[in-house]
Amino acid sequence: MGEQRENSAWVRRFHPAPEGSVRLVCLPHAGGSAPFYFPMSQALSPAVDVLCLQYPGRQERRLDPGIENIPDYADAIAAELKPWLDVPTAFFGHSMGAVLAYEVALRLEREAGTGPVAVFASGRRAPSRYRDENVHRRDDDGIVKEMQLLSGTDARVLGNEEILRMVLPAIRSDYTAIETYRSEPGASLRAPITVFTGDDDPRTSLEEAEAWRAHTAGDFDIHVFPGGHFFLANHSQKIIEIVSAKLSAASSQQH
Repeated sequence: MGEQRENSAWVRRFHPAPEGSVRLVCLPHAGGSAPFYFPMSQALSPAVDVLCLQYPGRQERRLDPGIENIPDYADAIAAELKPWLDVPTAFFGHSMGAVLAYEVALRLEREAGTGPVAVFASGRRAPSRYRDENVHRRDDDGIVKEMQLLSGTDARVLGNEEILRMVLPAIRSDYTAIETYRSEPGASLRAPITVFTGDDDPRTSLEEAEAWRAHTAGDFDIHVFPGGHFFLANHSQKIIEIVSAKLSAASSQQH
């Protein structure tokens, strides 16, 4: 069964840790790809078995059609993760990935009570907080400007038109999904939620980040870091320390 699990188009397991007592599923931001989480995977191994999701439409999946709505995204991811739920599992999502982590967790909790032991929501306002955003309706140059504003895309990609044209369809699909998303009113998780946010993020205010509190019946805490939308790049060590401690505590409670 282990070999079958490894062959999924969705899952990248950069540092397999089969002896780890807990598994962490990492979900990238809009336009992001699995290697974004390579450093976190490396830092948490071998205590934590880290799975990094590879969305369709990018890198070796660039020929796979993008997904343009969050429910379909979450359904697909939940189905992919079911074979991996044999050990306590947590989710870490940044930006769009935080919303997907929440929606996948809702599905898994409802279907079989196999939800995550913890959810880490980074760089994203609460599901119940909306803004009228329309990046997905802009032309290619408009999408590039947004990417530059958020400073999350490798400058080498932004400077290489050929590479950029390959990834823009995936980025547009992701922006369509996240900008048209509306959460189910009153929905909340049993799993505890830990929020990470930047104090100068143009896409998430502190109030919008704190509003995640209403989306869990479990424990909630929030950590505010200096920086913009991709604050975590400059605070990775501290974030990994917090994640590691939370996962260790959650794992011990399961045994």
